[in-house]
Amino acid sequence: MLSPNSDQSNALPTHVAIIMDGNGRWAKKRFMPRLEGHRQGAKSVRRAVEFCRKNGVKFLTLYAFSTENWQRPESEVSGLMKLLSQFIDSEIDEIHKNDIRFNIVGETKQLPAFVKNKIERALAKTSENQTMVLTVALSYGGRQEIISAALKVHQALLSGCLKKEDINERVFSSYLNTVDLPDPDLLIRTGGEIRISNFLLWQLAYTELYFTDVLWPDFDENSFWQAIEEFRSRQRRYGKISEQIQSKS
Repeated sequence: MLSPNSDQSNALPTHVAIIMDGNGRWAKKRFMPRLEGHRQGAKSVRRAVEFCRKNGVKFLTLYAFSTENWQRPESEVSGLMKLLSQFIDSEIDEIHKNDIRFNIVGETKQLPAFVKNKIERALAKTSENQTMVLTVALSYGGRQEIISAALKVHQALLSGCLKKEDINERVFSSYLNTVDLPDPDLLIRTGGEIRISNFLLWQLAYTELYFTDVLWPDFDENSFWQAIEEFRSRQRRYGKISEQIQSKS
């Protein structure tokens, strides 16, 4: 399903990543607890998943909880973990019915046991689904991911499984958490901040970045289409010049 105002010759992104920012500010503007903003943000997650499923976006990656977020007040962290558990309980059957594979990247060892148990069941239930992949970044940090990959490469060199001359970008990428995912074509950040906040630092090398002032709980289908249309208006050159891209086309 394409936007009625779009040029259908322009492809949609295969992989969209989203930094879901603005839940707390949304709640504050309405004199509500921050956790209510996160509850409303969960509704936007449902809308985003449905948008991608309807429109043929094969991969959606959501930045739900960073390694730095552990520094937030304990009550908020605890509330977020409960919301995550509730989201899996309420949505996983629908996700499975729509042939969507649920995926997690990040340091899940730090998560509470009740959350890890829910995640493991969701991963197992949807493991064979193929229409779309929904990845949630939990306890995730881009710098830590790169350090972990470098250490794995080092161990592979020491054990003889890998030779120095074999190391290139493709090989290094195979040691990242996102080994089974293509690099994002489009990164969307809501909430008005213009930074990537330690998210997918390696993978975003040639990703188109889109920043919007819309707070995440207010991010709806029209907001998503605005991001898609902006993506379509850009020419992705990967270091080449426009004439080379046009000639290849």
